Amino acid sequence: MTTPLNPQLNRDYTLNILQKLLATPSPSGFCMDIMELVREEVAKLGFKLEMTLKGNAIITIPGADGANEQGTLGLTAHVDTLGAMVRSVKPNGMLRFTSVGGYSMHTVEGEYCLVHTRDGRVYEGTVLSTKPSVHVYADMRDLKREEANMEIRLDELTSSKEETESLGIAPGDFISWDPRTRVIPNGWIKSRHLDDKASVAALFGVMEWLKREGRQPIRNVKMILSTYEEVGHGSSYIPSDVEEFIAVDMGAIGDDLSTTEKDVSICAKDSSGPYDYGMTSKLIELAKRESLPYAVDIYPHYGSDASAALRGGGNIRAALIGPGVHSSHGMERTHAEAVVNTAALLLAYMFE
Repeated sequence: MTTPLNPQLNRDYTLNILQKLLATPSPSGFCMDIMELVREEVAKLGFKLEMTLKGNAIITIPGADGANEQGTLGLTAHVDTLGAMVRSVKPNGMLRFTSVGGYSMHTVEGEYCLVHTRDGRVYEGTVLSTKPSVHVYADMRDLKREEANMEIRLDELTSSKEETESLGIAPGDFISWDPRTRVIPNGWIKSRHLDDKASVAALFGVMEWLKREGRQPIRNVKMILSTYEEVGHGSSYIPSDVEEFIAVDMGAIGDDLSTTEKDVSICAKDSSGPYDYGMTSKLIELAKRESLPYAVDIYPHYGSDASAALRGGGNIRAALIGPGVHSSHGMERTHAEAVVNTAALLLAYMFE
């Protein structure tokens, strides 16, 4: 086994960019603001960025001499998150909404949100069931939490459809959830949308280390930050020169799973099938070599941007890793060590 790379990641930088990412609303299909943040930060780090037609960013990291003979390594993480869209304005001025991405309605009940109109106005609101008070509705506890029984109460003086429409709110407007981010001094990070902004922060940690150390990987690397992963087609298109493709996404935690919030999750198989045997084995060996806490798991209810690339016809080898995240698609939590160590494992792979 070769000598450990042991990269010293800038934890403060990585957590700072993570907080900026989390503070920027970006439900799938509404990622203009966060991609501007990405563009500005990549420019500071000195790497080339180009945009695809559907709004993904492709960041090119040139390899060292001879890299063109090695084949390009692709890394992908997604900036898009769960969210919602206005389905209709109700007669009482409340909003009925439809989900963007897959989540259970009970995970957003009581959540604060923002409604983003097509002309750029933003309004605050709260997600409630249609029977929100035990003092009024005897069957409040038994009401099924499904789309038809949920609504958004706007923090505006409105009690009719006409008054709400006068605010410029209409069907098709995007809705983003308040992330409620907390970064605790002991390393715990709790927030909505750690799936997958924690992994995006890890990729920025990789770029910051490469710039600070003045190093080039042994092959060309292309990072794809996708904007439609939560709805299934984020990285369905990838550049033709990519031969190996690593999706960097959160590791799920729960029954029959080994990953913890301080581990790097290495996924051997998800709903799309097994990942590349050689790549997965190499990632396991590198995690051992670098003394990085890791776990290998199988996620039967999970798909990634590597899955999307394979379904899109990509002639690639593919793998999946990421920081362990508890309560995925709910009120999520991870640890700074998992985010930083995910970046460290990626760097080790880039230099092997």
